[in-house]
Amino acid sequence: MIHGVQVRSYDVWPDDRGYFLEVVRIKQGLAADFPVDSTQVSSALSYAGIIKAFHFHLEQTDLWVPMMGMFQVVLVDLRPSSPTYGVKNTLYTGALKPWQILVPPGVGHGYKVIGPEPGVLVYVTNKIYNPKDEGRIAYNDSSIAYDWELQHK
Repeated sequence: MIHGVQVRSYDVWPDDRGYFLEVVRIKQGLAADFPVDSTQVSSALSYAGIIKAFHFHLEQTDLWVPMMGMFQVVLVDLRPSSPTYGVKNTLYTGALKPWQILVPPGVGHGYKVIGPEPGVLVYVTNKIYNPKDEGRIAYNDSSIAYDWELQHK
């Protein structure tokens, strides 16, 4: 696993009406260091087969909670001083594997929605959105050289 990335499962409580899940508790769990005054919660719906990648932050930490659908999450360590610099991780998460994923600054991240259904990603950030803090790299950039096709993992 890339240095600083953390993954934890979360509980889903189904009943005859649907299900309930708790996205995050500020100041607890993976969000223990997120400040109350600047934490932002957002959501994105992506259609099946869509790739959203890569982006990274200089200062912001992301906490991803894939809630619906299935995601092929790709992380790449872009921090030259990190012991895992250049390492790539592929994680499969979503409705069938409910995980929270903490992505520290300097780790490139992106995803592909896999399967026939759209995916819904809720993401909690420790800072209010600042476009100057965000960098982007094309999903097919040769310096990352990630194969988005079937990984057989």
